[in-house]
Amino acid sequence: MPGPDRRNFLKGAAATAALGVTGVAAGALFGGSEAMAAPQTGLPPIGSDIAMGYIALNTPLRIRTALVPVDFKGQIRTRVELDPGDPVRSVRLKVVGHWATGKLPAGRDARQGGGTITIEQNDVDVDTKSLLKLTQRFPPRYEQIMVLSFTMTIDQPETLRAAGVPSNRLDEPLVLTTKDPAQLVGKLTQFPPRGDLYQLQNPVDLILPDEPDTTIATIEKFPVKVGGL
Repeated sequence: MPGPDRRNFLKGAAATAALGVTGVAAGALFGGSEAMAAPQTGLPPIGSDIAMGYIALNTPLRIRTALVPVDFKGQIRTRVELDPGDPVRSVRLKVVGHWATGKLPAGRDARQGGGTITIEQNDVDVDTKSLLKLTQRFPPRYEQIMVLSFTMTIDQPETLRAAGVPSNRLDEPLVLTTKDPAQLVGKLTQFPPRGDLYQLQNPVDLILPDEPDTTIATIEKFPVKVGGL
């Protein structure tokens, strides 16, 4: 490989490694000027997959009449897509996987333990709304908007009964779904994030899938740190 081409290749490879991304686009990144646009703008390559672990400690979860603190730990996996509206300064982040688990505090009957809460991606992300925007080039600054629809499964009949959940819903783990997607926003100085704090824009109501007008639980805040885990 001639000297100038080799230097360009190594620069592109270093930029990709610094972003911490994987996927087919990283392998084909240096095939032409269009592919090279992503590292030059400070954005991850189109087609790359990015996994971001997260923790959310003391999350205030309101279950009917009870306010319960829950510690969540999970992961969000995204795939980078072109943002037709602003292909130079932003990319879309298609959610291809999202899960988290949390522990409920023990109730009056300590033998039952605290029970568990599981969060899983609601469905295939067919209409990608999550974005990563480059808001400043030097030094780089980003805004990441994560739009998440998910189901929440609560497995602790005692806690649910004490909170006033109807008894006919307690024969098996209670499955809820987001009424409207959660929206998390992070202001970043690097991407992927490294333990950065994201803010929940609005409380997230969780409803019964067969009773969309009945809110059973609400995530009032979601103090989540993303990356660096």
